[in-house]
Amino acid sequence: MKSRYLILVCVLLALTGCAGLVSGLTGKMADDLAYTILNSDDVDTVKEGLPAYLLLIDSFLRSSPDNENLLLAASALNGSFSIFADDERASLLTKKSLTYALRAACISNKRLCDLRTQKYEVFQGTVDRLNLKDVPVTYAVAVAWAGWIQANSDDWNAIADLAKVKTLLERVIVLDETWENGGAHLYMGGLETIFPKSMGGHPEKGRDHFLKALSISDEQYLMTKVVYAEQYARLIFDKELHDRLLNEVVSANPVVEGMTLTNKIAQTRAEELLAGSNDYF
Repeated sequence: MKSRYLILVCVLLALTGCAGLVSGLTGKMADDLAYTILNSDDVDTVKEGLPAYLLLIDSFLRSSPDNENLLLAASALNGSFSIFADDERASLLTKKSLTYALRAACISNKRLCDLRTQKYEVFQGTVDRLNLKDVPVTYAVAVAWAGWIQANSDDWNAIADLAKVKTLLERVIVLDETWENGGAHLYMGGLETIFPKSMGGHPEKGRDHFLKALSISDEQYLMTKVVYAEQYARLIFDKELHDRLLNEVVSANPVVEGMTLTNKIAQTRAEELLAGSNDYF
């Protein structure tokens, strides 16, 4: 995969699902933390504060190891922090994120307990039987799995798992394409534009997913335009589209409920891409 920004999009989207997940006193804490992270305009503070919460949520899991909601929150947060880590640490964090997501999935639906090791034909049948209540864990597993693949992108055995990730995301789209502001469409857009058409990629399918994600979020989730520009416009060498999308991101108001942090990160990335636009095209 081209960068970690696509993974960042999805783990931050997944954090919105952490709010209200955990019962009792920890539920209030999870609500407040998720709200604070997603609505912060101080990226450095969030980056520096995440490790402390990882330790805290691990302590909660020590006493409640089978709490599905805690496991989902832990998966999302470990995936979030992996974006800021070096390669070796990112590999460890994404493995932990995937382990938590798979444990949550198994608790939620026993058919998902051996999901990762199922042969593809069996895997497809399992996924086809998932229903609306399975969307949260299905999306969480797909995001965590893709993050692990990204961190192990030099391993072709890991890359081979992309087909399973796409299958999970496609099922989420069928069941509820609006989940997490259309995150499954955004993610599918990224996966379809990893490679050019000549190497088996599907750029136009990717474009359609990006456009759907923009529509679902009413174009307020600015990272969608960044990924659209970086992975689709650059892939097909469309400078006009590339620069237009990124300029729209830079000039937009980043303060949107539940999206402010990612929007701030998107604006920084948009400025970086614009600075290199003439050299790239």
